[in-house]
Amino acid sequence: MPHSVRRSLATTRTLLTGGVLSALLAAAPNLAAQATGVVTGSVTRSEDGDALRGVTVAVRGTNLRTVTTTTGQYTIGRVPAGVQTVEFRWLGYGPVDQTVTVEAGQTVTANARLTRTPIALGELTVEAPSRAPERVVEAPAAVAVIPRPTLRAAAVTGQPGIALQQVPGLDVVQSGVNDFNVNARGLNSSLNRRVLVLQDGRDLSIAFLGAQEWNGLSVPLDDFDRVEVVRGPGSALYGANAFSGVVNMVTPAARQILGTKVSLGGGELSSFRADLRHAGLIGEGQVGYRINAGFYQSDTFTRSRTGLGDWRDEYAEAADGAPLPDSLATPELVPLSGQTSSPGVSASGDPDDLRNIYGSARFDYYANDGSVFSIDGGATRVENEVFVTGIGRVQVQKGTKPWVRAAWAADRFNLSAWYTGRNTNEDQVSLASGAPLLETSAIFHFEGQTNRSFLEDRARVVVGASFRNYKVDTEGTLMDLRDDDRSDNSYSAYGQVEFKVIPELKAVAALRFDDADLHDSEYSPKAALVYSPTPDHSIRVTFNQAFQVPNYSEFFLRAAAGPPADFAALEAGLRASALGPALAGVPSGELFAGAPGGSSSAVPVLALGNADLGVEEVTGWEIGYKGSIGDRVYVSVDLFQSKITNFVTDLLPGVNPTYGAWTAPAAVPAPFDSLLEDAVRSQLLAANQLTAAFGLTRVDGATAIVVSYANAGEVKQRGFELGFGVQLVDELRFDGSYTFFDTNFFREQIKGLAAGDVLEPNTPKHKSNLALAYSGLEGVDAELSLRLVDGYEWAAGIFQGTVPSSETVNLSAGYRINNYIRVHGTVTNLFDQERYHLFGGSVIGRRVLGGITATF
Repeated sequence: MPHSVRRSLATTRTLLTGGVLSALLAAAPNLAAQATGVVTGSVTRSEDGDALRGVTVAVRGTNLRTVTTTTGQYTIGRVPAGVQTVEFRWLGYGPVDQTVTVEAGQTVTANARLTRTPIALGELTVEAPSRAPERVVEAPAAVAVIPRPTLRAAAVTGQPGIALQQVPGLDVVQSGVNDFNVNARGLNSSLNRRVLVLQDGRDLSIAFLGAQEWNGLSVPLDDFDRVEVVRGPGSALYGANAFSGVVNMVTPAARQILGTKVSLGGGELSSFRADLRHAGLIGEGQVGYRINAGFYQSDTFTRSRTGLGDWRDEYAEAADGAPLPDSLATPELVPLSGQTSSPGVSASGDPDDLRNIYGSARFDYYANDGSVFSIDGGATRVENEVFVTGIGRVQVQKGTKPWVRAAWAADRFNLSAWYTGRNTNEDQVSLASGAPLLETSAIFHFEGQTNRSFLEDRARVVVGASFRNYKVDTEGTLMDLRDDDRSDNSYSAYGQVEFKVIPELKAVAALRFDDADLHDSEYSPKAALVYSPTPDHSIRVTFNQAFQVPNYSEFFLRAAAGPPADFAALEAGLRASALGPALAGVPSGELFAGAPGGSSSAVPVLALGNADLGVEEVTGWEIGYKGSIGDRVYVSVDLFQSKITNFVTDLLPGVNPTYGAWTAPAAVPAPFDSLLEDAVRSQLLAANQLTAAFGLTRVDGATAIVVSYANAGEVKQRGFELGFGVQLVDELRFDGSYTFFDTNFFREQIKGLAAGDVLEPNTPKHKSNLALAYSGLEGVDAELSLRLVDGYEWAAGIFQGTVPSSETVNLSAGYRINNYIRVHGTVTNLFDQERYHLFGGSVIGRRVLGGITATF
């Protein structure tokens, strides 16, 4: 892009962003004192009069809300004087509203008795699809809400992916104890970043890769207020990382969880977990605070692969008959931390434990006008987790992820600013090459948003703008020094308009503009029609366009993809052939020298980025249905079809035109150049060395084997997602889902792919979930779930092979001894069916964990 155009765009986007933010600030209500009072009371169960804890109590039309304590009590301060409606909501119980008159400086009591009822779909409210509250039935997207019992059951495992597995259409791939890969609607990869993951509006991805480290959460799962999952392109409101969906995780305000909670748990793999949380109010209830801290430690499923047969031995039974390629015999150079080994010899000793130390603190200021100003921050230190990447497995020996967030939220506006960092305290190590990998990075983000209703609530508009800065420094270990130590900016503005054409029909249109230092301007439109013939049924049609910007690795990566290759035997064979006289001018042992003075026995194998990559784009159409049938059955059905252009491959040999085919040294007479080059490739192909055959090239004049990225043309995909739930009786619920997915790569349009290159969607064609949950009045709860995943092919970077089908059974149960103490247990992979869930990942076995939680 010409500099003058870039400068003009920069000026325009600065004015646009600044203007929108200024308008938002001007629209924010001031904090002038208003006459207020206090609403207090208790909530009990109508069946037996027992106190109900965790019930959400809110004052309608305000941001004032809390939850009941272990004794069923609640208090809401600073409620505006006048007639107010107090709402009592808890899934599994019928909603109750109480009207009270609040007098300035006085306390009024509002008690409620809730009756157990089947969960009504129409009672669920979500925010992620439109960045504003709306009933889930009317949301213009495929969306699911993770039930709180599911979050609570998964908390002791420390594995967020366990809680997400039952969502229709969501791919949850586990590659270690705490390493998960969460994706929606296909085209998975070793480090997926097609689904945006937010915690209270803060992007949890790391700057260099754009992917999430799921072991980096600084808040335990059972402390989240809600988790929403939106499937389908979401760039119209969220930008690049929402290419295939959004996971929106929200933590409660301090006043919603007053008191102290202590949790202890442990079990198989020598696992131990401890969590502490405390929340309270000060300043006559105008300031709330919440602090939490936790520690986690366990053994690992991950095993070293330094011996010649280690990898094959590890996968032999877990493959369940699936073919294992010969490349599995290639050993890694470095064992896991805590173990020792010699080249080609299996590691000895025990690997170091996985360990996480985390904590956070939050302070809320509750203004008299109902708005809330929050500031929170925290950090997580992770140790010894192993991640699967395109260049092989990488072990993070010790890393820290600090973060800070400030937000001002009201009914009509939200302003926020946040920072997320990642610091390598001890070297990350590439197990394949032994190379140290460093990263010091930070993301700074500023955003403002406002929403307004008009035409007597028939229409609503949401408008926002944001600025983001990325800072990345790998000290030359992951990027060339010429590209390293970077600071790059991005800018955006977005808006969505909703209009009820008739009471039963809502039209939605949205548009987002993004511009950045690393890519040209992008426009992301969305349009939807939602028809709701009754409050509990809706049919929608949605059109979306989204985009995905290559990450820093895809643009600028420079790292060893494995140990140097030994071409000494190949050179000796060529010298002994008819081509021998033509090689007389090349010093012996240097035909394939990787550098001046190098030798053919040490040809570097490099993973290199492609600075010319274009933005990947997707256009999608969806049709969906959500509805409750009677008061005991709900169903959601979604069909989608999408087309992806400029698809970015994983690391492959020969696709990046910057690195052409290997050429003969200058000392070889010109008439023999092509004969030598053809002979080299033929010999490598005959030895089934496809990566070397297609990736052998020259980098800065020296011989190297290169794998890189490319825009690979067009991909079409389609799918079907079914979710359902049946309340069999008041205490027993049955839920299930089924997902079908199919992809076509249009290879005739894919440029640069060699015969040995493999493109796969890395997604099973069929998968389903079944779950049976019990929740009784006696304080007992339990859930049994079955996850069925079809076998499929996997190709991502150096890892290519078949992932076997799996049938995983999980079981969780709990018993509330009284209002203060609950004991619980969780078993993942109950029958210990050992499987690897992505090719190159660890074999996952069973974990049996138990714990106790005290709340007071």
